[in-house]
Amino acid sequence: RPEPAARKPEATTAAAAGKKPDAAKKGAAPARGAERKNDRRQSGKLTVNRALNDDEGARARSLAALKRAREKERRAQFSGRSQPREKQVRDVVVPEAITVQELANRMAEKGADLVKALFNMGMMVTVNQTIDQDTAELLVEEFGHNIERVSASDVDINAEADVDAPETLKPRAPVVTIMGHVDHGKTSLLDALRGTDVVRGEAGGITQHMGAYQIKTKGGEKITFLDTPGHAAFTQMRMRGANVTDIVILVVAADDGIMPQTIEAINHTKAAGVPMIVAINKCDKHEANPQKVRERLLEHEIVVEAMSGEVQDVEVSAKTGKGLDELIEKILLQAEFMELKANPDREAEATVIEAKLDKGKGPVATVLVRRGTLKRGDIFVVGTESGRVRAMNDDKGKQVKEAGPSMPIEVLGLGGVPMAGDTLTVVESEQRAREVSSWRQEQATAKRTASAPTSLDTMFSALKAKQDVIEYPVVIKADVQGSVEAIAAALHNLSNDEIKVRVLHSGVGAITETDVTLASASGAPIIGFNVRPNAKAREQIEKSKTAMMYYDVIYELTEEVAKQMAGIWGPERIETVVGRAQVKQVFPAGKKDKAAGLLVEEGVIRKGLHARLTRNDVIVSATTIASLRRFKDDVDEVRTGLECGVVLADTNDIRAGDQLEVFEVSHRERTLG
Repeated sequence: RPEPAARKPEATTAAAAGKKPDAAKKGAAPARGAERKNDRRQSGKLTVNRALNDDEGARARSLAALKRAREKERRAQFSGRSQPREKQVRDVVVPEAITVQELANRMAEKGADLVKALFNMGMMVTVNQTIDQDTAELLVEEFGHNIERVSASDVDINAEADVDAPETLKPRAPVVTIMGHVDHGKTSLLDALRGTDVVRGEAGGITQHMGAYQIKTKGGEKITFLDTPGHAAFTQMRMRGANVTDIVILVVAADDGIMPQTIEAINHTKAAGVPMIVAINKCDKHEANPQKVRERLLEHEIVVEAMSGEVQDVEVSAKTGKGLDELIEKILLQAEFMELKANPDREAEATVIEAKLDKGKGPVATVLVRRGTLKRGDIFVVGTESGRVRAMNDDKGKQVKEAGPSMPIEVLGLGGVPMAGDTLTVVESEQRAREVSSWRQEQATAKRTASAPTSLDTMFSALKAKQDVIEYPVVIKADVQGSVEAIAAALHNLSNDEIKVRVLHSGVGAITETDVTLASASGAPIIGFNVRPNAKAREQIEKSKTAMMYYDVIYELTEEVAKQMAGIWGPERIETVVGRAQVKQVFPAGKKDKAAGLLVEEGVIRKGLHARLTRNDVIVSATTIASLRRFKDDVDEVRTGLECGVVLADTNDIRAGDQLEVFEVSHRERTLG
């Protein structure tokens, strides 16, 4: 009996022991499930491949491993020899001249292989050497490719082939050019239409730059105006104005009648084939005779409506504002009749009206958009230059993001100063822009350096002619490209069989050290038109004693050069710089005038002397010192290092940072030798 009693605890223990594993199992199952859940979370998302793959734990072979295995099989198959790759035949575009390396790139061959092939042909060349189209063709055929010949002119942009579809055209503002004789009131008429005062900013009261402006009429219509100079020297500018315009307004002074530049403007208009409106200006004057003007126009086959003709005419007065509304009505009527349209939804195309080099902004061009819309950031080619539109300003100096057809704007971001009259074309990439501009530069260089084939006879006769002709060398610097062109043309016109003007260099912007070096080496004077030398150039002028000729009116320039060339010299005008000062601050003085607070940097500032106000080495105005004050007292002169206040005669365009140069003018008779 005691035995079973002894066994009982064992059974209980066994039972307990037997139960424990089950309980442990039940308790362990959820723990393992939690582990699996965590594993699944950590192992990433369940994909279709993983769901369908039975062997979930096995690792898939990587793509690199598969490639290695295939390569191993291939090597085993070819017993160590690499499989010959199939040659790809390419269509190779070959221009008239190409470098060996560029040809190799286009053929996708090694440059060294091409050099080797050329050596075998008996040509010792390097990869950077240029070969002609025929040699390139031999190479292309030897390497088993197809050749596509193109001429270099295919590189250039052909605008004639690019014609807009009629359904894309939308109405645009008319472009109106104001033409006529000098001092007949063209700019005054435009000022009256715009409500501005451009005339006061022009030296000698005559226009010497080409301006582009846009006005909005009372009815909301826009009209673009181009103002052309009337002086004889600016023929090229007037011709450009007639070529880009839709309507020409011929301004004739009622008290002066038909003059030489009036006739020239009529001829330009006829050549361009554009309609004309005659504006008979200065009708407020007592001696005005509009009827005489109409009669004189008959001599040049211009019959106005008042005399039963087709040409519209209107009597105006820029001073009193008479007839201005009627003139605008006639412009809009003519424009409506012409149905002027352009496609604004395309890459822009524009014409350069004027170009200059600004010290702060760099090369700047005033352009007139002909078609398309010019946007900020557009990449373009203009003449031999390329660039990207960094900023655009309208005629009032306000920044704009885009410019549509017939809008005149100032473009910043050019690589260099283009020629006035060049076409600006937007291209798709910088690479294309560089390609076109470099090709045009090559063409321009080739044209400049090309010379006619000469024989010994012509060579000796040319040398003899050169000995007989006296050369008058000059270096020309002006503020805008149009003025450079006009001055060079005017000086060439002064040349005759015995004396000839030779323009050593002409450019836009301030007079630099390079200009002075060139002029002093050749003994040539530097002609500065509305520009001054910078500080370093001034030092060099003093050292080399280079002759300087500063002008702001073109006919004074041509007269002076003509006197010097002909030897009939008038009294020499000597400018002695008395002092230089910097404008520190500008204050109002009276109702209209402005006073400039100056710090005298050099010499003396005296009351009543001639003064020249310059901004970034470009002349803003030539004037005289009307009043000079130190504190509240009127003084006669202020010396170096002192501050003073001045009021300049006939100008209020003064800004802080401008330079004032004060000089005395004396005249003396010239002596030869």
